[in-house]
Amino acid sequence: MRIRKKPWADEEFNTNKRWISAPEKNKGNWKSLFGNFNPIHIEIGCGKGRFITNMSNINKNVNYIAVERQKMVLASALKKSRENETEDNLKFIMADVKNLSDFFNKGEIDRIYINFCDPWPNKNKWAKRRLTHKNFLNLYAGLFDDKGEIFLKTDNRILFEFSLNEFEAHPLYKMRNICLDLHNSSFEQSNVMTEYEVKFTQKKMPIFRLEAIYNKEGVFYN
Repeated sequence: MRIRKKPWADEEFNTNKRWISAPEKNKGNWKSLFGNFNPIHIEIGCGKGRFITNMSNINKNVNYIAVERQKMVLASALKKSRENETEDNLKFIMADVKNLSDFFNKGEIDRIYINFCDPWPNKNKWAKRRLTHKNFLNLYAGLFDDKGEIFLKTDNRILFEFSLNEFEAHPLYKMRNICLDLHNSSFEQSNVMTEYEVKFTQKKMPIFRLEAIYNKEGVFYN
């Protein structure tokens, strides 16, 4: 679905200091851009920016990069970051997830958030488009150094079950903290919600969550 252009969007892109118009130029130099050696976490598909903006304000010792492929949606996220007086530990880029390796060197990313991504419900036809398909898990592995983390949240049971199987089958990932109903779990208190999550929770829909830990040697210790 085409999103109508917002009359204030161009000004937002031209004036918001958190917008990185040419992220490929920062490949290998993100820590220099942030001006510190703090870990870097990215959110794939930041939507209107509720989650990533709040996370950056809560965790000032972490650098955040919001990735969004739809320009007008990204404009809304930029606007939210400015209105909420976000710290300097947040940047925004417009990119497709499949091209992440064009913008980041191996080892630059420490954690990836995947929140309420498109479930692509037709498994036989669209499975490879799901952001937890093994092909994407391999892509994310190329962004991590020795270790890394992927945090997934979704309201879609089919996608969640698919993701459980993909992570379980991959030799370099191990899952932990699996929740079948996030807002009735011990993780609810520290949870930061997205726009979609607020809507789903109001409708009493269960939210599924997992953490996947990457280790390049495929060796994990309890």
